[in-house]
Amino acid sequence: MSTILPKEYSNLGFDPDALRDKYRQERDKRLRSDANNQYIEVKDQFANVVDDPYVEPDFEREPLTDEVDVVVIGGGFGGLMAGARFKEAGIKDIRIIEAGGDFGGTWYWNRYPGAQCDIESYCYLPLLEELDYIPKEKYSYAPEIFEHSQRIAKAYDLYDGACFQTKVTELEWSEEVARWIVKTDRDDRMLARFVVMSTGPLNRPKLPAIPGIEDFKGHTFHTSRWDYDYTGGDHSGNLTNLKDKVVAIIGTGATTIQAAPYVGKHAKHMYVFQRTPSSVDVRGNKPTDPQWAKTLKPGWQRERRENFNDMVIGRPVKEDMVNDGWTEIFRNLASLVPKKEEQQISPEEVAALAELADFKKMNGVRARVDQHVSDSETAEALKPWYRQFCKRPTFNDEYLPTFDRENVTLVDTSNSQGVERIEENAVVANGVRYEVDCIIYATGFEVGTSYTRRSGFDIHGQGGIKLSDYWADGLRTLHGFSSHGFPNCFQVGFSQNGFSVNLTAVLDDQAQHVAYIIKQIMDRGASYAHPSEEAESEWVATIRKLAISNIAFQEACTPGYYNNEGDVAAQRGLGAESYAPGLNAFNRLLKEWRDNDELEGLEFH
Repeated sequence: MSTILPKEYSNLGFDPDALRDKYRQERDKRLRSDANNQYIEVKDQFANVVDDPYVEPDFEREPLTDEVDVVVIGGGFGGLMAGARFKEAGIKDIRIIEAGGDFGGTWYWNRYPGAQCDIESYCYLPLLEELDYIPKEKYSYAPEIFEHSQRIAKAYDLYDGACFQTKVTELEWSEEVARWIVKTDRDDRMLARFVVMSTGPLNRPKLPAIPGIEDFKGHTFHTSRWDYDYTGGDHSGNLTNLKDKVVAIIGTGATTIQAAPYVGKHAKHMYVFQRTPSSVDVRGNKPTDPQWAKTLKPGWQRERRENFNDMVIGRPVKEDMVNDGWTEIFRNLASLVPKKEEQQISPEEVAALAELADFKKMNGVRARVDQHVSDSETAEALKPWYRQFCKRPTFNDEYLPTFDRENVTLVDTSNSQGVERIEENAVVANGVRYEVDCIIYATGFEVGTSYTRRSGFDIHGQGGIKLSDYWADGLRTLHGFSSHGFPNCFQVGFSQNGFSVNLTAVLDDQAQHVAYIIKQIMDRGASYAHPSEEAESEWVATIRKLAISNIAFQEACTPGYYNNEGDVAAQRGLGAESYAPGLNAFNRLLKEWRDNDELEGLEFH
């Protein structure tokens, strides 16, 4: 037991030191020296992995050579929020460029069976009040989310001028005309006064660099491009074409947690190859109560989002409005903190109590495995031995019981750090050949690789400098949105700004801020603006000073995309260089900056 805490915390029912040792052991056996290099880029012979199965082939259109005020690159929720908030600010001449065949981003691509948001839909789906829409359930399924993406685009006239099935190939600043030259794979050469990058943190599928992956002769696909022609059925299941197929799923993140129950129900046999188990807690989805919906008052969604943002970073709140698995750990923490004023505790004690609350939560998650999985060896392999936010928590009521099906086998690859090799008709793990007809790669998306690799192009700023070179020694931004020498160019996403697990809230708040800056540049009659080098340096220093405590937490975690596959020093994990006090605190800082009305740190020309 830690000596930081008083004696009243000694009777816990578990040994914290033993848990810490177990966590270290489980982390250490999964650490790989190749970190992110254990994955391969989906190009060349694997290029078809990212083909769009939802559009008619052979699409053609005439190249565009016109000029617009704003080009937004990416049509997911980030691009949609940018378009919507720009329109609200009076910025009308907007063009959104999107690689897919429609708006939606993640929710255009992710159509696998059971796909569902894991953040409460009342917080996750943006613009609910503005569009007078209430989700059907507490946790919406993919079709409803995709439909909501389209609803936003229609409400704000974002289909007008949108370029679908189009990829940006080059972005270059022209000093002569003070405009961005935007080139695409459709031979477009358009001009834009402003450019907004919204390509998303999880937009490019990745494959594992397993020896022999190119040798497999059976059928393969990535979960972000689900092949219903092969499996049969649709989002709701009925994968009847799998009845005579032996299927391998490689990867056990959030996607597999949702999809595996459907595959297991219909496949002749399903092998699930797992390196690190996910934390799988109760989902408890339920239809929206119409009487509750009638009680909602103006401003309810922002209030609810901010409440959730504070809860999941341990900020004290009067009420847990969301009250689900995400916030439970912090309800546990609140129960441990002394209530009497005379029992004030130090920040170190708060951190120690937070760890105890985490242990309590994860002990419950592990106990749940035993409740649903009868085979003791399988159950043990499915238990997550790490702190809750080392990996994105998952919530599902069907995943664990799936492993009690006779046609489902869990293959634990933790000791060999993953699948050993792939052969023409088999997956090999732990020295055992598993003959399969199909491999489904549930291996997620690139995080921590260069933005040029994820976006497919580089940005050439003033004097021809490449953004990849400018960021070669680390990100350099003001508030995460823009960099010196790249005028009128903004990024929305997760780079040196506020972060929350509720990603749409982040993108909405950022879109409103960028809309303000663009409108200010227009209203002040300036040609362009970008951060000063001094302001940029000061912000980078602020971010890195505040990030120290988070680094220690990530180093203790099992490898995953939150901590850049264990390579924490590179600071490239999701949210690695975020503003440590949290999204709500970051938004307050930006509001003060806007209210000051001096746009401090920006240089106008």
